[in-house]
Order: sequence, then C-alpha cells, then structure tokens
Amino acid sequence: MKAADLDTPIAIKLLTAGSAACVADFASFPLDTAKVRLQIQGEGRALVTVNTGSALLVRPPRAVQYHGLVDTIITIARQEGARSLYNGLSAGLQRQMCFASVRLGLYDSVKTLYQQLLDGNRSGGLNIGTRVAAGLTTGALAVLLAQPTDVVKVRFQAQQRALGTQTAPRYKSTLQAYRMIAKLEGARGLWKGTFPNVSRNAIVNVSEIVCYDVVKDLILQHNLMKDSVPCHFTSAVIAGFCTTVAASPVDVVKTRYMNSAPGEYRSAVECSLRMFAQEGPAAFYKGFIPSFCRLVSWNIVMWITYEQFKLTIANLRRDHN
Repeated sequence: MKAADLDTPIAIKLLTAGSAACVADFASFPLDTAKVRLQIQGEGRALVTVNTGSALLVRPPRAVQYHGLVDTIITIARQEGARSLYNGLSAGLQRQMCFASVRLGLYDSVKTLYQQLLDGNRSGGLNIGTRVAAGLTTGALAVLLAQPTDVVKVRFQAQQRALGTQTAPRYKSTLQAYRMIAKLEGARGLWKGTFPNVSRNAIVNVSEIVCYDVVKDLILQHNLMKDSVPCHFTSAVIAGFCTTVAASPVDVVKTRYMNSAPGEYRSAVECSLRMFAQEGPAAFYKGFIPSFCRLVSWNIVMWITYEQFKLTIANLRRDHN
C-alpha cells in the first residue's frame, strides 16, 4: 500500500470507490441482467417422473426460454426491448455508491487496523490473514447498509414484460419498488436475503479484493510488471475468475430468494434445498458464463478506473501541497 493511500481522507476513499464501481456497473449491467434471468430460470417447477422401463427416475424439467449468455441478451432485447437489459440500473448505481464505497473504500483502512492489532504491523510477507479479515469485515458491513438497493435491483432485473403488451410490470420505478416492498412486506422485505447476501459478499470480497490485492503485490514484488494498467488488468482478470468460481452457488441462492414472493421460501436454506431437490447440483452454477463475463469485465473496468482515480487524486493533492 502506498503512503499516499493511507493519508487520503475516508470521505474521498468512499467517493472514489463508489464512483469507480458505478462506472463498472454501467458497463457490465446487461451481463448482470442476463445472469439474473438464467439464475431464476426453472425456478418453482415441479419434478418430472420418467419411466425408463426398469426404474422411475425423477428429473427436473428443462426450461428453454434462454440458452446461454448471448441468446439470453438477444431474447431479452427482442421480446422486451433493449432498455430491459438495463432494468434496475438506478438501483444498481445506488447499490454501488452504498456498497462498493464501503467494502472497497474502507478496505485499506481496515486492513491497516488489523495489521496493527493482529500482526503487530510487521513488514514483509503478504499478511493473508489480515487481508481476509478486512475483506470479511467490509463486505459484511456493506451488505447491512446496502441490502434494500440489492433487493430492488434483483427484482427489476427479474421482471419481464413483452413488447406491445398491456401487462403492467411488477414495479414501475425504483422509488415505487422501495415503497411497495416496505408496504407489502415490511422492513424484512427490504432486507430479504441479508444472510445469503452477507455470505455471498464475504466470499466475493475475499475472492475479489483480497485476490486482486495479493496478485498485484506479487506481480510488483517479482518485478513482472510495473504498477500500471497492464498490471491492474491482469490482477483484475484473475480476481474475477476466482470470485466467480467461489461465489456462484451462494449468488444463485441469493438471487432466487430475494426475487421470491412472500412466503414462497421460509429461509435461504430452504431455497437452496429445494433448488438441489428440484434442479440438481448444476442449478447452483446457473448463469455461470454470464456471471464470469460480468465479474471479469466488472473487475477490469472497476479496478482500472479505481486505480486511475486514486492516481489522479494523489497527483492533485501533491500539487496542492
């Protein structure tokens, strides 16, 4: 960590992290919408019993509306209009300003605090334990703050409306969604899925931020690259892949549970058990390809933007002083 990063005021760190995440979210939002649609595909369908002659096999039925990332994006654009790919964008940007600003903007400060408390601020080494602890802490704190924005974003992305029909969408605006959820489901509705989301984002934070942090430091320590865009790009790609592999199962459960009608699932655990029983273990990796494409592209845009923002702010502060 550079000394300039430690001296940067917390407010600037939060604003910088949130702004970089908003840029990344806007760039990758259609991929996120496709991921959500693929994750909820097949939800709530009854089991199918197949007589093979010698035994009865129970198999989940096939859902055929979407076939992969590209087909999902094309189908949504054709049936609902291209704007539907950005359903929930306003809630997504609100989420990033609340969520990423905390989980990313506070990461360096919390990591430094844990290094002082747990490691005695020893120099040298990668301090993996303190990085993981910092990632878990800022990820959980961010979810508790930003959960309502995530619920609204997921529901907007999940709702469908065919072009040329008079069928009213579930929600017409972000503010209406907040009001309706609070009115019909109470505060519990706005914080629905907090536990799986805390679990998911603890994994995401450790996989994404800690992985990026460690990979970048290793690249710099071994003089493989300079602290520049190619180094940031490489670190972001590796972090995005690790995050997708680690977070996909809990991400699918989170999406299903947050999008569910009141009373459909008693808990996120029941949601995951029913998914496994009705659709098999592969259901936990539904939407893996769009999730991978989205997370890698999001990481690339976010980290490069964030690093450039930090460099610009450091230069401005140095010139000012």
